[in-house]
Amino acid sequence: MPISPDKVVYLQWGGVTINATIVFTWAVVLVLSLGSWLITRRLSTTEDLSRWQNLLEVLVDGMRQQIRQISQQEPDQYLEFIGTLFLFIASANILTIVPGYLPPTGSLSTTAGLAACVFIAVPLYGVMHQGLAGYLRHYLQPSLFMLPFNVIGEFSRTVALAVRLFGNVMSGHMIVAILVSIVPLLFPIIMQVFGLLTGLIQAYIFAVLAIVYIASSARSLKEKQSPDEHNDMEQEHYG
Repeated sequence: MPISPDKVVYLQWGGVTINATIVFTWAVVLVLSLGSWLITRRLSTTEDLSRWQNLLEVLVDGMRQQIRQISQQEPDQYLEFIGTLFLFIASANILTIVPGYLPPTGSLSTTAGLAACVFIAVPLYGVMHQGLAGYLRHYLQPSLFMLPFNVIGEFSRTVALAVRLFGNVMSGHMIVAILVSIVPLLFPIIMQVFGLLTGLIQAYIFAVLAIVYIASSARSLKEKQSPDEHNDMEQEHYG
């Protein structure tokens, strides 16, 4: 059994290779896009909500509450990015119940791409909140000599995000496959359910770490302000 879906090639023509990672990544994107369209095409503002709209509102509200608790900031500015990360990873892991499906999160290229998105989002949100000079200044804290260590820290935590998600998904998938070959009845089913739970937990952990990195970068300017200045900004923001 291949360790990574990158090794499963469906089509190769010249220099173009279509492997399982690409196929199932687009499959997850299509499932999420189609599901979003079906749920949101007939949204209702009355009390007569469909079960799918009700589920969607519960999910979105839950993500907003988690972002607010973790970041201690207004969640709407992070909701689209963090919510997309969580839904993609969770869906990619849950779909392992489909026979023949290989989770794209079991590929290091996919997890590296997700971690790279977080790596880019951290300075973007930091610059949005602090300005370019203010954000770059934090690399010199507490002194100029910390510059290389702060830069290395940015890259190392990005690598850690990618490897953590890849390792957990890949190892869980391999364990289930080995158990299926050894004990092909009840025990693998239990492990499959456990694998789904683990996949959801990994999606949650990835999203939590992403919001921690992004919010800490965006919050550093507010921490330097006096309490009166911070309260004035909050009152002006919320009207």
